[in-house]
Amino acid sequence: MSLREHFQSITTYNVRTLKQSPLAELSGSLGDLGTLLPLMIAMALKGSIDLPSTLVFSGLTNLFTGMFYGVPLPVQPMKAIAAVAISQNFSKQETAAAGLTMGIAVFVLSATGLLRWLNRVVPVPVVKGIQVGAGLSLVISAGTSLILPLDWASPAYDNTIWAIAAFVLLIVASLAPRLPYALIVLVFGLIMAAAVVPRSEGDGDLSAGIWHPSPFAPHGSAWKTGAIDAAIPQLPLTTLNSILAVTSLSATLFPNYPPTPSTTSIGFSVAVANLVGCWFGAMPICHGSGGLAGQYRFGARSGSSIIILGLVKLVLGLFVGDGIVPLLQRLPKSLLGIMVLAAGVELAKVGQTVNESQGIWEQVEADNLDVQSADKRRQSVEQEGKDRWMVMLITAAGCLAFKNDAVGFFAGLVWHWGLRIPEWFETLRRRRGFIRLQPDRHIGPDEGLLDFRQDEP
Repeated sequence: MSLREHFQSITTYNVRTLKQSPLAELSGSLGDLGTLLPLMIAMALKGSIDLPSTLVFSGLTNLFTGMFYGVPLPVQPMKAIAAVAISQNFSKQETAAAGLTMGIAVFVLSATGLLRWLNRVVPVPVVKGIQVGAGLSLVISAGTSLILPLDWASPAYDNTIWAIAAFVLLIVASLAPRLPYALIVLVFGLIMAAAVVPRSEGDGDLSAGIWHPSPFAPHGSAWKTGAIDAAIPQLPLTTLNSILAVTSLSATLFPNYPPTPSTTSIGFSVAVANLVGCWFGAMPICHGSGGLAGQYRFGARSGSSIIILGLVKLVLGLFVGDGIVPLLQRLPKSLLGIMVLAAGVELAKVGQTVNESQGIWEQVEADNLDVQSADKRRQSVEQEGKDRWMVMLITAAGCLAFKNDAVGFFAGLVWHWGLRIPEWFETLRRRRGFIRLQPDRHIGPDEGLLDFRQDEP
């Protein structure tokens, strides 16, 4: 299929899906805002990024990915870079240096084929574990930083009662999947935020205006700080959760159509977005599996959802810019927290597919196995399923315990390889050509070990 035919096919799918479920697509486009807004606003207020540039370039990335992939692929902040930038008060140059370093690293991994190699060799339970860990991390973050600090009934527009109401509405939305939950909650939250009087004079300091791009190059010390303090911790998170895990989740959520994006394609998308936008002070961005899960959870089923979001970002970035910060800053944390929690649960749910395979009795019927062989096959499949669950849980536990996806990744790999040791020894023994007889077989005086060196499978 040519590139033109690909775009035509994806466009037809996007338009058809939008016509069939316009409210669901609109609601789904907002499913990742619970992750995007808090980090973007905090970095803008710290002076670590240029908000208008962030809105413009992330909006353009939304438009491209929606038209090219046809799946609701999110455009998220690079969380490790964002966390370091906020905690260490990064300048725009230091944040840009971190994003550019990541762009170069991911571009090299994609161009050399190392991403395809990683996709082949990394076990599925480890990838699922990264996703489960990221989902549970979002849930924990929603509870600790957004919901728990709330008072029971004050202030009137943002309290625990509103969080409970949003959670009840989430239950209703789970029973009625076509209900545009995210859209309802966000619109209601913006109305309440707009009704709140600014809490200080500083809330109104940021004014709207036409975007004037101002490219710059980070200086020497900014490169050192950005690369070492922020980019290095971000690299495993991006390669695992934003590339490998997002392609895996896309294949799970959209098994038939649109085509699953390749790891190399996603890698180039992340690299190019940062190698362009970061020169203008835009926030370093990636494609996270948590955002894909959140947007899918709230109704997105095509690229049209993020095309809508991209157009809104582009208009805000070009014509409003920093003037939107005071409104977003007062968005009730009670509502935002429940949206983040829902997105996290949706991402963690992918762990239930780690053992998806053909049923044992369907295999028995297909292979015409006898009862004894079928029982052995069943036991083997059950043990393999337990091993896969354990690898996934170890990976997720490492991610959560150390707050580092790289630790969880290596813990899961070590556990996976450890479980393979008996199998490796058996393979080695077979290759040497010796197989012991079954214990219940009578061994004659001239029998001991049988040699199958020539045609042993």
